[in-house]
This record gives sequence, C-alpha cells and structure tokens, in this order.
Amino acid sequence: MLKACLNGGVTRQQHARVPLTPAELAEDARRCREAGAAAVHVHPRDADGRESLAPEHVAAAVEAIREACPGLPVGVTTGAWILPDPAARVKAIAAWRVLPDFASVNAHEEGALDVARAVHDRGVGVEAGVWSAAALVEYLRWPVPCVRVLIECMAPDPAQALADAARMLALLPSGSPPVLLHAEGPGVWPVLRQAVARELDARIGLEDTLVMPDGSPARDNPALVAAAVAAGAR
Repeated sequence: MLKACLNGGVTRQQHARVPLTPAELAEDARRCREAGAAAVHVHPRDADGRESLAPEHVAAAVEAIREACPGLPVGVTTGAWILPDPAARVKAIAAWRVLPDFASVNAHEEGALDVARAVHDRGVGVEAGVWSAAALVEYLRWPVPCVRVLIECMAPDPAQALADAARMLALLPSGSPPVLLHAEGPGVWPVLRQAVARELDARIGLEDTLVMPDGSPARDNPALVAAAVAAGAR
C-alpha cells in the first residue's frame, strides 16, 4: 500500500504547493489517487495554517477529501507538538465529530498509550509510529490493537536510516500488524526502495521530502507519488 503524506508541518515558505486548506488537501488527494496512492495522511490546519486536532478542523479536512475521493482511506496525525498535554489530545480526539479512517500515534511521546486508547475507543484505526528501537519496545507493550506499524527512519544520513530500518524490522515479532516503512529527508528514497524490496507498505509526499529521486525539486505531491509508483511502490 502506498500512502501519500500530503502536508505534515511543511509551510508555504518551504514549498509553494504544499496543501493546507481543506479544498487544497482534497484536490491533492484526488490527484495523488490518480497517480497511484491508495490512502492519504494529512495534518489538518486552522485558518492561520497551524496544525490542529480541533474537531472542526479535522472534520473540514476529512469531509473535503471524502467528497473529492469517495472510498479513499484518510488518516490524520495526533502529534504531541500540536497539543503537548496528553490529556488535551485525548479530549480533542473525544470531541471529533467526523472520524478519519486511521490516526497515527507516536509511541515515544508522553501519554502515547492514552492517546492510542482514545483513538481506538472512537472506532478509528491506530497506526503506531515508531521512531527508534526503544519506541518499538514501548509499542510492543501496548494492549491497544493497531492496524499498522509505522517504522519511521528519522536519521538524516541515508545509510543510518537504512540501518535503523533493518534494526527495527528485526525486532518486530511474527504476527505483527502490517508495516509501513518510510523515512524523512535524504533517506526517503533509499528507504522507499527498501520498502519495495521487502514488500512492505510505503509512503511519500511533501511531509517527508521536497525532492525527487534524482535530487531535483518536487513539483508537488502527485509528482512524488508518480515517482514512487515508478520505483515499484503501489
């Protein structure tokens, strides 16, 4: 499964075509699905472009994407940088009136298990975000079922990102949920190729990289998705 990660925390100053508004997210999602993406992950924004977990902003983003792309699975973040207080994140999730199909919860963040429970209790699929071997060990203690494990290689050096991927994958027990392997920054394309080689889920988009496989600037999310499909992701 190839997921398009449309915006993350990227600003207009970093990339002129990053989608921020619900309408922009919906149009990018539509074009990414046409290019080969099977799901999308978004960071809803408020009127000032700031990332938000507020029910009205989550609803606006999810509803716009579903209207433009019926049947396309839509996921959102629950990142602690948006609401550092775990109780505030749990409260926000409990107030969501339009539910995404899945939401990522980073295992290393304070209160991650409570946030994962809150997501699961709403009937939303939990994606466990694992950034390190220590975070993976923490995730393995969760009693909350997950629909997917995100092995996220955050090291800026591609060789280290690949080494981290191999280490974390080796620690996963048999019978684990499906794995999505990805990186951020310079390691994105080498790690995506590793995901293809291992027949794992993958993701691509402006949240993770602003460049194409040859290092040239990426025009937009659909261009990145098309390049990932050409590299064997699907």
